[in-house]
Amino acid sequence: MMHEHLTSIYNELQTKYSYQKEYLQSVYEFFESISEVIEEDPRIIETNIIRNIVEPDRIITFKVPWEDDKGARHVNTGYRVQFNQALGPYKGGIRFTPKVNESILKFLGFEQTFKNSLTGIPLGGAKGGADFDPKHKSDQEILRFCRSYMMELHKFLGPNMDIPAGDLGVSQKTVGYMFGMYKRLTQRHEGVFTGKGTKYGGSLARTEATGYGIIYMVLAALKTYFQTDLKDKIVIISGSGNVAIHTGYKAQAMGAKVVAMSSIDGVIHHETGIDVSYLEYIKDNNLSIKDYTLRYPSAIFAENPKRIWEINCDIALPCATENELDLEEAKKLVDNGIMLLAEGANMPTTLDATHYFLDNNILFIPGKACNAGGVSVSGLEMQQNALHTYWDFDTVDQKLQTIMNRIFEDMYETARSYGDDKNLVKGANILSFKRVYQAMLEQGL
Repeated sequence: MMHEHLTSIYNELQTKYSYQKEYLQSVYEFFESISEVIEEDPRIIETNIIRNIVEPDRIITFKVPWEDDKGARHVNTGYRVQFNQALGPYKGGIRFTPKVNESILKFLGFEQTFKNSLTGIPLGGAKGGADFDPKHKSDQEILRFCRSYMMELHKFLGPNMDIPAGDLGVSQKTVGYMFGMYKRLTQRHEGVFTGKGTKYGGSLARTEATGYGIIYMVLAALKTYFQTDLKDKIVIISGSGNVAIHTGYKAQAMGAKVVAMSSIDGVIHHETGIDVSYLEYIKDNNLSIKDYTLRYPSAIFAENPKRIWEINCDIALPCATENELDLEEAKKLVDNGIMLLAEGANMPTTLDATHYFLDNNILFIPGKACNAGGVSVSGLEMQQNALHTYWDFDTVDQKLQTIMNRIFEDMYETARSYGDDKNLVKGANILSFKRVYQAMLEQGL
């Protein structure tokens, strides 16, 4: 049961933002988990701090005019949602996709605030982007768009103010274009972007970080709950973008058999094991995932991406997009005997699907903990920039593994202290909330 104080606030938000379904979903899921904390500490109600936490500090919206290669003029909408800086400067990615809107960026900024809290690195939460589709655009068109985007956004960025990174639709090359324009406008070379190229301040292992971090989290959970590891486990991974690809590589390196991956075009089911490197080649060359069967005729292709959830597996890793896995798919996974689901994307599981997994005693690791590897290595990149130094891949990878293990241990201990050591959703939400709440309380925010 949700505490009446939280119910009242949620009802207000629902009335005010009825059209922002992603944002409301993330708040509701969060509120469900922290009700017990409200009962423990009367100051939470006295200070009305929850209402403060659920509203972003500011939302910056601006037009982005740009010109295509034929000289035609276009105008997109750019955003930056600076959600909360109680723990440190704003930190969160930039995504370019036609689906970008205020609701999605508010949900992502809200989640980012608590994800960053879990890492233990002093960072606040933010998210940004534009409803620009980089697909089928030339490099010069993307460059022109990035320059126009930064003309407005640079005023709100800084290494101690707001540090973006790449996200969906924003590659390392795109980050470079934005960083280059930022330097032209400010005359400063500083660590204001993470996910940069390694030749000009980027960190090794940043590209792999989210995917590797997911697997480190899964390994920690398997050891704690099942006294086992990934060797010979059957794994399915939705998506075939950067996160999914490096999750696949690391899962295979740890002894798992990855039998299925997907894209917007459909699903590849390859019982003998997915050739992740070939799938990466397909992605990098903008080919259809169906082309995988040209090299591997024994692999099965299905046009509906949701068919991936019908495939028998031990572990499912949704790494594509929000709300890709609903209640019906959750039932199929449970019926097929899944032992663990870890969210690689941000909120890829609908609320009723999450409830179904928890009610059926399936170990469920929420995205705000599981996919924190990316921002963790972004924090390490910021440290290297501040020290004007450069760490080798193994050093960064080891630090990443240490951070992910610590997140799991802290989340697990929090869940256990609240009487349900298998409810890692509650563990992650309560732990991250307490850190943000305490910081706001001590600063009088």
